[in-house]
Amino acid sequence: MTLNIVFDIGGVVVTWQPQLIVARVFPDPDVQALVLTQIVGHADWIEMDRGNMGRELVIARAVGRTGLSEAEVDKFLRRVPLELVAIPETVALLFRLKSLGHNLYCLSNMAVDFLEHLEKTYTFWEVFKATVFSCHLHLCKPEPAIYSYLLETYGLAGNETIFIDDTEVNLSVAAQFGITTVKFESPAQCESRLQTLGCL
Repeated sequence: MTLNIVFDIGGVVVTWQPQLIVARVFPDPDVQALVLTQIVGHADWIEMDRGNMGRELVIARAVGRTGLSEAEVDKFLRRVPLELVAIPETVALLFRLKSLGHNLYCLSNMAVDFLEHLEKTYTFWEVFKATVFSCHLHLCKPEPAIYSYLLETYGLAGNETIFIDDTEVNLSVAAQFGITTVKFESPAQCESRLQTLGCL
């Protein structure tokens, strides 16, 4: 049976380890904690993902909250996309699923700058019939509207769709649309779950 299989990107197809990224830029543990709460974990990060807030404003507001210099915050934001590295086993899984005739899509929260870097760096995008990104729609998971957009725009039936994500709340909302969900923990675990679901 041909299924629609929807992949998150960060933490599933590419690495997303904010604590590690922060530690590589800021050696001081106190500063690391500050950056994780006041930049990565701040509402401005979501607005950046949503495409509503550009780099300059994000930096200016972060400087005001943290006391870090503009150069320090800018260095961190420039480091982030370089740390979004493709996970080879997941990429191989994408191509395997595609070769079996499944329809692949992606649904991801992603800031414009980070997405542009990934699009220039990797070629795995060719496996997807369509991509849905928060920065293009001004919507973010787990807001129901972004799932509605995916299903309605591409004519997908919830009961014929599987969504793979590493964040529980994103999966919970997807399930409300009748979508089968897979909590991503590792490529091997994900592959095993997809086998159980009859995709492989």
